[in-house]
Amino acid sequence: MPLSIRTDRSHSTIGKVSRPLLAAAGLSVLAWMSITPSFAQDATTKTAVDGSVLRVCAAANEAPYSTKDENGFENKIAKIIAEGIGRKAEFVWSAKPAIYAVRDQLDKKLCDLVVGTDAGDERVLTSKPYYRAPYVFIVRKDSPLKIENWDSPDLAKAGKIGFVPSTPASVMMEKEDLYNDNINYASSLTNFKDRRNAYTRIPPDRMVGEVANETAGLAVAFAPEVARYVKANDALKLIVIPDNNVRSDGMKVPFHFDQSFAVRKDDKALLSAIDEALPKVQSKIEDVLKDEGIPLVQPASNK
Repeated sequence: MPLSIRTDRSHSTIGKVSRPLLAAAGLSVLAWMSITPSFAQDATTKTAVDGSVLRVCAAANEAPYSTKDENGFENKIAKIIAEGIGRKAEFVWSAKPAIYAVRDQLDKKLCDLVVGTDAGDERVLTSKPYYRAPYVFIVRKDSPLKIENWDSPDLAKAGKIGFVPSTPASVMMEKEDLYNDNINYASSLTNFKDRRNAYTRIPPDRMVGEVANETAGLAVAFAPEVARYVKANDALKLIVIPDNNVRSDGMKVPFHFDQSFAVRKDDKALLSAIDEALPKVQSKIEDVLKDEGIPLVQPASNK
């Protein structure tokens, strides 16, 4: 992946970091991590590992991915893969965002699996992809705008456009000369929270709501993050953004990302068990994704 590997729920456009968006928070995230209490204070720990369970690293409050009531779609997928390898999923909850799951949960052996990691994340071993997640445009079904890709002339007619800074979307917003006109609006979606001392996530349901109530003409988002909320609103639809985008200098900007399970680099036995089980449970995983409303795109490695 030429520009990023996911650390969070979005995709950094600078450097190879993974899962929610270190680049969006900038260097300040590092400062924030240095002053926060040890992650172990928030995690459920066990002194002995029960071989009949699969300990899953999980954020307690990161809908729609993972929630303490286990209604996140990644919670459901975790249960499926656990069953596939003959174990029962046991969630190790954290109050912190999933960007810290590898460093502060997996690497500390508080848990053994991270769900929804970019394939090839260099910090871990990753399974064969179980789906490929695209970025999407969110538009109203009754919108007069004709939006198909980043070359669509109607993008300039959209008015306010919601997007997450420092993601592939912001790269293309700059290329199309739309960034400066919309960055203040995008920042307002976090209620202008101070990013110097904490990671700040744009609530995905809020971004969807801005399009629904016509405050924004459209929004650009990672499909898994917003699909649930778009599906729940009959006035809205998703348009999958093609994965053929390049920056002004010709470098590819990826908009589709293979999603895999992640384990520690020394846990090759677990990785092998997961890869062996995946074909048997793939249809169940896809049922979860379809129910969530996530557009299914064929993983690159399976093409």
